Amino acid sequence: MTLPTAAGLHVLSSTPFIQLQDAGRYGVRHLGVTQSGALDWVALRWANWLLGNAPGAAVLEITLGNLELQCEQDTTLALSGADLGARLNDEPLQPWRSFQVRSGQRLSFAQPRNGARAYLSAPGGFIAAQVLGSCASNLREGLGGLQGTGGAINKGDQLTWSGSVSSLREVPAIQIPRYEPKPQLDLVMGAQIADFSGQSLFDAFNNDWTLDTRADRMGIRLLGPVLQCRRSTMVSEGIPLGAVQVPPDGQPIILLNDRQTIGGYPRLGALTPLAVARLAQCLPGETLRLRPEVQELAQVQHQQLLATWRDIGN
Repeated sequence: MTLPTAAGLHVLSSTPFIQLQDAGRYGVRHLGVTQSGALDWVALRWANWLLGNAPGAAVLEITLGNLELQCEQDTTLALSGADLGARLNDEPLQPWRSFQVRSGQRLSFAQPRNGARAYLSAPGGFIAAQVLGSCASNLREGLGGLQGTGGAINKGDQLTWSGSVSSLREVPAIQIPRYEPKPQLDLVMGAQIADFSGQSLFDAFNNDWTLDTRADRMGIRLLGPVLQCRRSTMVSEGIPLGAVQVPPDGQPIILLNDRQTIGGYPRLGALTPLAVARLAQCLPGETLRLRPEVQELAQVQHQQLLATWRDIGN
């Protein structure tokens, strides 16, 4: 693929945790290809709303900071999600708003202050080749990203876009997610819930869970009470986003966007989409709680959030 050469953002420094992501890759799991896409889909949509982009346009998912970019044209960008100590030259930048940049300015992200992942959007979305309908990066499957091979953003890369923006926006204060300590994540219980012992179910929903350092875009391991399941084997089945899978060691694993498409471990259920977005802003070592939720109420809450974007445009 021939990369665009127009002026945009030049990458001065980066890490393997900074990737190009969009709304994800759908309709291909029967081929063994997972969805990928932004882990915090709520912050993705707000980043694009700030510039009037399509809701799933390509953005930079900036995990844990340590990114520096050189602006090579005057434009308007937008930032949502975590506070990673962003600065434009020497001026601090707050998330959840769009902002103007000038050619020659440097945009940098330091370390997490609140949350784990920030999302940077550009007018019309960043330009990259579509692979199976998406440019979302997935290194394990070698799909998407700036080069089309799933890799992260690297020093020396050039990021471009083709849109324009005429006015600045801020996310309404009432709509800004709060990344408070010890979040409660809603979980819709699944088909194997009755196979867990009563004590395990009590422990699952009445104890703190700690996020392990063994975490990536495929899944996050939780550390806490050992859960016991009477079912020792099962036929592998499709794995939804947010599935809470319990392997033989009894420590749950929450499966995320880059998960495998099928799995054979019993599951407590699956986090709601809103809970997955909140989990994406948790750092290793943080604690959380799981809260049982009925599917009907989870659907209502999801539809209410989608209605918010419809009501305010985009």
